[in-house]
Amino acid sequence: MDLEIRHLRVVCAIAEAGSLTRAAASLGMTQPGLSAQLRRIETLLGGALFDRRRAGSAPTPLGDLVLAHARAILPGVDQLLADTDRAARRAAAPARLRVGSVGAPLLGHLLLAVRELLPDAEVTARCRYAPGPLLDDLCAGRLEAAVLGDHPGQEPPPRDGVLLYPLVTEPVFALLPAGHRLAGREEVSLSELAGEDWAAPRPDSDRTREYWSSVFALTDRQPRVPYEAEGRQLIEIVRAGLAVSLCQATFIEVPGVAVRPLAGNPLWYRHVLAWHRDGPLARHGEAVLRRVRDGYLRDCSDSPAYARWRLRHPDAARPLV
Repeated sequence: MDLEIRHLRVVCAIAEAGSLTRAAASLGMTQPGLSAQLRRIETLLGGALFDRRRAGSAPTPLGDLVLAHARAILPGVDQLLADTDRAARRAAAPARLRVGSVGAPLLGHLLLAVRELLPDAEVTARCRYAPGPLLDDLCAGRLEAAVLGDHPGQEPPPRDGVLLYPLVTEPVFALLPAGHRLAGREEVSLSELAGEDWAAPRPDSDRTREYWSSVFALTDRQPRVPYEAEGRQLIEIVRAGLAVSLCQATFIEVPGVAVRPLAGNPLWYRHVLAWHRDGPLARHGEAVLRRVRDGYLRDCSDSPAYARWRLRHPDAARPLV
């Protein structure tokens, strides 16, 4: 007979219970059956592991040695079994893929890639303004994939089981009312915009506002921000001529606003794809990245200001995959 993991569990159960009778009850065995199994284990290991007393069972020196090794080995075995069980259940379960996204243009391309590569999958999506909660959802198994974004110095720390794939780092552009005095220029200076009224995300929504402020600090000026908004509300404030703001380079101009590069490219934004290493996208990773990259490049050509900027800076915002 060879020593097996179940034998180590028996030895630990007896030590924790303090008697064969109580250990047998916890293991769902009869006391005679457990005694017979312990004798076989002791024969295999070369000596008595417990002293049987009227008050219970206490480990012998050999038993203490075996218990020390068993208690070191079993947690790793349990984690291995849990990980493989989770991976097997994910592989066998009906395909369901939940996708999260920050406000970025990659979500549509990711969903199309999933539909193409996993045509039988049930796909759902939800959006948040901040990447942190999406990473939490990925770690906890509430999402299978996500579109994330961050700024220099704000890269997320590694998360257990989550794979991060930076796609591209692009410049941040100015978002102006179409009738703004600077809208006719090819590019605008951040220092010239510092004296304007601004629309900006709330400080508690994500770290975007923090990043903008850190860059403005280099100009020795901080903008006035009478309007705190995100998404469509921010665009409407700018379109009404009430404020200026910033946007991703791939933002497509809508009537009433103008998108212009910032002189010197002082601000940057990084697009990141993420999924769980045991999730359904893991085996399709390269194909997903390729499809999303190609979609991003199409978005670049759909944004006139960004397309012109890329012609002038051909190596500055090249996708990494």
